[in-house]
Amino acid sequence: MQTEMLEYLGLNWGWIVLRGVVAVLFGVLAFAWPGITLAALVIVWGAYALTDGVLALIAAWRVRDQGRPFWSLVIVGLLGIAAGAVTFLWPAITALSLLMIIAAWAVVMGVFQIVAAIRLRKVVQGEWLLGLSGLLSVIFGVVVFVQPGAGALAVVWLIGSYAIFFGILLIALGVRLKPPASGRRAAA
Repeated sequence: MQTEMLEYLGLNWGWIVLRGVVAVLFGVLAFAWPGITLAALVIVWGAYALTDGVLALIAAWRVRDQGRPFWSLVIVGLLGIAAGAVTFLWPAITALSLLMIIAAWAVVMGVFQIVAAIRLRKVVQGEWLLGLSGLLSVIFGVVVFVQPGAGALAVVWLIGSYAIFFGILLIALGVRLKPPASGRRAAA
């Protein structure tokens, strides 16, 4: 079974490489045009929220037919549709809201990491690393609150870096899976 899968992947190595190339190109474009990348992420999130809202309304309608309460699903559905509509009508507000949530999360998480480092200082060696990571999270969160544009750029750069690294790994995998030239002739 594993041998068959390996052979199948070997025959389709080019598609794996192509996926890697597309990921690397996306990552490079994220660095070249960060504004477009952020706008695309906001639009994708808006499409998700809208779709989720519609599906929640469908689920609420189906549950109603079975005599079960459905108001919570109706509210979730309407909120999802509203969030999707706001995203498409005012994408800049959506991007800013998303960044503020990320900033708040970073600050809260950072504070808890610092508290954990202080509490664990007698139990764990290297607790300062946890405290330092918490401090960096707090600083990142505060910077995003004060300068949301810098936070947006950091998020786009993170996504771009991930895409490039992921793409390089896929390209390397695809090249490794490529069967030797003699093996392809024998199979033909």
